[in-house]
Amino acid sequence: MSLKKRLLSNGIASIFQKVVRVLEQLFLVPFFITAWGAAYYGEWLTLTIIPSVMAFSNLGFGSAAGNSFVLTYTSGDKQKAANISKTGLHIITIMILVAIAISAMVIVVLNYFHVFDKSLIDGKEAIIAVSIMILSQLLMFYLQLFEAFYRAAQKAALSINLITTKSAASIGFGLLVLLLGYGIVEFAISQLLVTVIFIIFYGLKGRQIIGLHKTFKGVKDKVILKSITTKGLSYLMLPMWQIIYFQGTTFVVRIVLGAEAVAIFNTTRTLSRSVNQILYMIEPTVFPELQNQIGKANWKMAQKIFRISLIGVFLVSLVGFIGLALFGLWFYNIWTQNQLEVPTTMWYIMISAMLFNALWYVTEMVFRAFNEPKLMGWIGMGSALVSVLFTYILSNYMGLIGAAIGAVLLDVILVFLVLPHGCKLLKLPLKELVSNGILDFKELYVLLTNKIQALKN
Repeated sequence: MSLKKRLLSNGIASIFQKVVRVLEQLFLVPFFITAWGAAYYGEWLTLTIIPSVMAFSNLGFGSAAGNSFVLTYTSGDKQKAANISKTGLHIITIMILVAIAISAMVIVVLNYFHVFDKSLIDGKEAIIAVSIMILSQLLMFYLQLFEAFYRAAQKAALSINLITTKSAASIGFGLLVLLLGYGIVEFAISQLLVTVIFIIFYGLKGRQIIGLHKTFKGVKDKVILKSITTKGLSYLMLPMWQIIYFQGTTFVVRIVLGAEAVAIFNTTRTLSRSVNQILYMIEPTVFPELQNQIGKANWKMAQKIFRISLIGVFLVSLVGFIGLALFGLWFYNIWTQNQLEVPTTMWYIMISAMLFNALWYVTEMVFRAFNEPKLMGWIGMGSALVSVLFTYILSNYMGLIGAAIGAVLLDVILVFLVLPHGCKLLKLPLKELVSNGILDFKELYVLLTNKIQALKN
């Protein structure tokens, strides 16, 4: 299959994936609020900080092993790729066991200090539900390595479709639990059930598609182990700064402004970033091909893919910003059944983040394609700490509006720090980004015009 056809297949699969992802983030919220109440739902959001931390952490050693596997496999060294697969699986399993032990200790400590007793949610139910959600997230640690099998075999579209099916199943089971009137424990069990079935099937299917085990027997390699561990620690910085940002700002709002403010803040951030899910389609669409071109040292094509992606995503985000500015609050009131009231100024501040987010998010993809996450990790860490600090300070003086300013500050900082470094990795002068990007879009326009004309004839 040609590059253009693979990009098209990836793009179509990404569209369906993001539609389901938006539904996953938005669809259940009214049912949560109706079934549990706004304050109880706000407490649930706060309670899920621990499993959310685990969800972000799967980008560490799994990404290091997965990206190493793809770059090695596409270069033609199949035996080393098999060794990376074997060693990576070993490391990830160890990390899951370590994470289980750490999580258990954290829960014990929190329970000792009666943290769960201070919530609106029953303490015992909270502990059981959080434990189940943690296990569900830990099993997803294998996803990044298994996904690399599909990417290396140039079957990224199939991988995306399978992950989409899993998300749809999570929504369906979650909705069923809420409609039947069950609580947080049953909801957590439903999500764990979906995860277990998915990760087993996804891994076996990926192994079958790549077929590497049929001709090459992987062995655990100490050199590879050290390399993956080093890269993995660097990759862990990426989820760490996102944890600091998302969960840190949520926690700050809870402490300063209360449980209902958490519900307002998080639902506003979720809806304001809903358009971003459309923008995020670019990553699964182009990342496999971008990494492929980088592995082959085809810099001109890699630069072209990046330019088109960056400018295209920004234009889409601009349209999304205008749409949410005009109709977003109207939809928000319907979505939350008028049970939450968002300050208008806060809304406009929150949706402005998507313009900055579009630029740095596409660029961040470059760091992962090169399997060089360290610099992005440090930049993200510093930006997240500044954002949480300002969220705390401004929340005390300006309430939810101040929290919004502090939250958006992260995206602004990242644009000015990440974009230049990403272009440097691609050997792309920053001044040529826009000028050559315009030429790329003109070329695409001519190509599409000629194809349409050929179809008419």
